[in-house]
Amino acid sequence: MRETTLGGLKTRLTGGSDREGGGDGPAVVLLHGYGAPGTDLLPLWRELRAPAGTRFVFPEGPIALSGPMAPPGGRAWWNLDLERILRATLAGGARVLHDETPPGLAEARALVTELLDQLERDWRVPPGQLVLGGFSQGAMLSCDVALRSARPLAGLVLMSGTIICAPEWAARYPLRRGLKTLLSHGREDPMLPFSAAEELRDQLTEAGIDVRWVPFRGGHGIGDAVLNGLGDLLSECLA
Repeated sequence: MRETTLGGLKTRLTGGSDREGGGDGPAVVLLHGYGAPGTDLLPLWRELRAPAGTRFVFPEGPIALSGPMAPPGGRAWWNLDLERILRATLAGGARVLHDETPPGLAEARALVTELLDQLERDWRVPPGQLVLGGFSQGAMLSCDVALRSARPLAGLVLMSGTIICAPEWAARYPLRRGLKTLLSHGREDPMLPFSAAEELRDQLTEAGIDVRWVPFRGGHGIGDAVLNGLGDLLSECLA
């Protein structure tokens, strides 16, 4: 594993020709969720099926969480008002949050966009051989980056995310027609409703995006079914 800075973000690279991100093969960029450390998704690269030479890239969110309730080493892509989200969810008004653009999203998007630019420019990722994705908040950011860019992507990975910026996203879905996309969600997710993931699935599919839907029995996490589905996606779109 190699640690470096890409797009201003502390980043860990592995896989490739030297297990440190070397070579000129495709790249899979995975963004962690809110409150997780930058190493949270790092173990996945040993469990995923992918073509030989595939490199895995794990950026760290720019915000270090602090305070008595913050998890040790917790990072974020943008700050969340967890109390407000909980109140809205309990009151049955969580859908209102889907229409909002979170403060800090644009800044996070700019950082990830620069990271992707640097991967292609300095790390010799072939055009169209880049998979972008993430978990929870990282999935939301990945979807936003993909929809607001014309960058060729081999695939998109949305694990246990939800809808944000609903009007803007809806207008941009058709621009990604045909994009191979893994969308997974736990049926008992207590944090982000399963029904919102179903709604996202339907919107993406209606726009012509090639959705691989992986529902699973469980909560807010990544189960074996997700790993198998992601391995299938990588084997196909990076072949």
